[in-house]
Amino acid sequence: MRNLIIDIGNTRIKSAVFDDKNCSAVVTFDFLNEAINHWKSMNFDYCLVSSVKWTELELREQFTFDFIYFSTSTLLPISNQYESPLTLGLDRMAAAIGGWTMIGGGPVLAIDLGSCITFDLIDGNNSFIGGAISPGLQMRAKAMHTQTARLPLVELAERPSKLTGTSTISCMQSGIWYGVEFEILGSIAAYRKKYPEIQVFVCGGDAQSFDSLAKDHIFVVPNLVLHGLNSILNHNVA
Repeated sequence: MRNLIIDIGNTRIKSAVFDDKNCSAVVTFDFLNEAINHWKSMNFDYCLVSSVKWTELELREQFTFDFIYFSTSTLLPISNQYESPLTLGLDRMAAAIGGWTMIGGGPVLAIDLGSCITFDLIDGNNSFIGGAISPGLQMRAKAMHTQTARLPLVELAERPSKLTGTSTISCMQSGIWYGVEFEILGSIAAYRKKYPEIQVFVCGGDAQSFDSLAKDHIFVVPNLVLHGLNSILNHNVA
């Protein structure tokens, strides 16, 4: 079975082709019209679309092919125990299911490093529980600049090689980068106390900046959300 997975974010559009669980042809677009022209030429059996920008009706008016639209009413391969499911970001659910699918069960912790950092847990009973949300790298830098009188807006091009900054700018950069890293490692350690067998996945736009975290039971998979969406599609067409 050949699947086309489409993930439409606020600024970028990403798609991938899956043959069963094997991901290929990952492409990123800036504009929907160029993405549609690309998808028109492709051969696939099923398609799932996740979008935070356009409604299902708006997309059906533009697409020339049929698709399943990912929403809070879409059937999931796991149970959802989140107390406010209508407010849950569907990308959070997709990332967690992506890790769950790769391992073949829970417990799984998915850490998505985007505008915000999200931590999402699927427990050993294959139930999505929830997790945590905190500011991402750029959000931390902007907050320090806008909410103080003198701190500049620092660039975060790369992780500092030294923990100890020796200037205001390098101290801010160290605080942001290592603050995120220590938050990730501390959260993983806390979850492992309750779930010793937990598997951890790190994904999102800033995931590759933290690929040094990859080791036993910690996997850096930037396109984890796409894997989760593919699993959800397979569950709905099975």
